[in-house]
Amino acid sequence: MIVGDGAEQFRTASVAGIAPSDKAASFKDMVREFMMGLLEMSVEFGRGCRDVVRQSLVTEDSFLVRNFGKDSYMGRKIKVPKDNVLRRLRSFNEHLVPEDKDPLHAWSVILFVFVLALAVLSVSIEYDTAIPVAAKKVYIHPPSADRIILPDGRYMAYREQGVPADRARFSMFVPHSFLSSRLSGIPGLKASLLEEFGVRLLTYDLPGFGESDPHPYRNLESSASDMLFLANALGISDKFWRGKYGAWEKWTRKRKFMYFLARRFPKFLSYFYRQSFLSGKHGQIDQWLALTLGRRDRALIEDPIYEEFWQRDVEESIRQGNAKPFMEEAVLQVSNCGFSLADLKLQKKQRGKGILHVIKSLLSGSEEEYTGFLGPIHIWQHYGFTDILLSASVRYHVIAVKLFALQGMDDKVVPPSMTDFVHRVLPSAAVHKLPYEGHFTYLYFCDECHRQIFTTLFGTPQGPLPVVNTIEVEQTALDDAEVQGDLKTD
Repeated sequence: MIVGDGAEQFRTASVAGIAPSDKAASFKDMVREFMMGLLEMSVEFGRGCRDVVRQSLVTEDSFLVRNFGKDSYMGRKIKVPKDNVLRRLRSFNEHLVPEDKDPLHAWSVILFVFVLALAVLSVSIEYDTAIPVAAKKVYIHPPSADRIILPDGRYMAYREQGVPADRARFSMFVPHSFLSSRLSGIPGLKASLLEEFGVRLLTYDLPGFGESDPHPYRNLESSASDMLFLANALGISDKFWRGKYGAWEKWTRKRKFMYFLARRFPKFLSYFYRQSFLSGKHGQIDQWLALTLGRRDRALIEDPIYEEFWQRDVEESIRQGNAKPFMEEAVLQVSNCGFSLADLKLQKKQRGKGILHVIKSLLSGSEEEYTGFLGPIHIWQHYGFTDILLSASVRYHVIAVKLFALQGMDDKVVPPSMTDFVHRVLPSAAVHKLPYEGHFTYLYFCDECHRQIFTTLFGTPQGPLPVVNTIEVEQTALDDAEVQGDLKTD
C-alpha cells in the first residue's frame, strides 16, 4: 500500500513509463559496460605497446640484439662465464635440492623463508632500538648573572672568576661560542690555578644569549662595540682580536647545508633550531652542531661530568627561547669580518708616492712605521673555529710576533691542515702538535692542559699582586700634613 508522497512519485514514474527499479538497473548496466570497455581498451593498448617493443628492440636487427645478443661481441664475452655459473648452480642443486623436488619450487621456498626471517630480525632490532629513552627536559634556572647597562639601555650579563681586579696580574677575556653562554669560559678550570697565576677571567653573554638583552640590529660593528663597552666597564685596557676559520672539506653534509642557509636563506635556520636545541629537550653536541668527532672527543662527550656541564651551558644559552639571536650569530660567523691572518704579518707601512711625500719624509725625519700585530699571539681551537687572542697592545718598537698554535692531531672538527695553513701564512708561528688530542679534550676538564696553556701565555706563575694597605698610606699622608701645619704655625 502506497500512501502520500511515495504514491505520487510512483504515479509520476509510471506515467513516464519507467519504474524506479528499472532506472537504477539501467544506470548500473551503463557503468558496468563502461568499465568493461575501458578494460578492453587498456588490454589492447598494452598489446600494442608490447608489439612495438618486440619490433623495435627484440628483432635481429634491433639495437639490443646487435650489441648484446648471443652473436654480439658482449654476448660472446659473457657466454663462457655465464655457462660456468649455470654449471655450478646445477651442481649446487644436485647436492642440496632433493631429487623429487623441482629446483625452482625449492629455491622459491628457501628465498621466502630467508626474507621472512630477515623481516622478523629487522622488526626485533627496531623494537629494541625503539624503546623510548626519556630525553631530559630543559630547565630554566633563576637569573644569577652580574650585569652592566650599555649606552643604548641594554643590559649585558657577565661572569668574573679568579683574583679580584685590583690584584690581577693578567685579565683574560674569553667570549663564548655558538650555543653557549658565559658559564662556559674554560671548562673545568680550577680557581686555584687562576690564583696561582694571578689571572682574572671574564666571560659574558652575547646579545640575546643567556641574560643579555638582544640587539635590535646586531652586526659585526655592534658586537665589537658591546665588547669595548664591557671591557671599559670592567677595567680591561688591553686589546684583543678574534678571528675564526673553518675546514670545509671535513664538514658533514648537514653542516655544509646549514652554512649555505646562513649565507643565503638565514630565516630558514629558525625551523632547524626549533627542532633541535630550542625543542625543550636536551641532545648531543655533535648532532645539534653537525660535528664529526674523533675517538677521544666521543669518549669525552659521553662522560657524565661533561654531560652535566654541557646541559647547564645550553640551558643558560637558550633561556630566552628566541631563535633570532642564534640566526644572527650564524650569519655573523659566515660573514666577512674584514680580517685575515695575513693582516697579522709584520710589514712596513706603505707611504704615499710622489716627490712631495719623499721631501716631507726627509724633512720630518720620521722613523719607519710598521703594520700588523707586534705582540705575542696565542692560538687554540674551540668549537670548530680558530680563536686568535692577542694578549698585548700594539707597540711599534716591538718587531717580533710570537705565535703559539695548539693542535690536536685527532681533531676531526678543525683538522691539522688548518694549523699547517696558519704556519704557511705566518712563518713565525710556533706550532705545538698534540698527539692523541681531539677538538675538546685538550681544553675541557684537563688540569695539566690548562696549566700548560697558562704557562705558555703568562710564563712562570707569580701569584696575584700584593695587597696595598691604603689605610696606612692615607694615615701617613694625614700625619705628614699635620706636621707641616704645625711647622708653619711655629
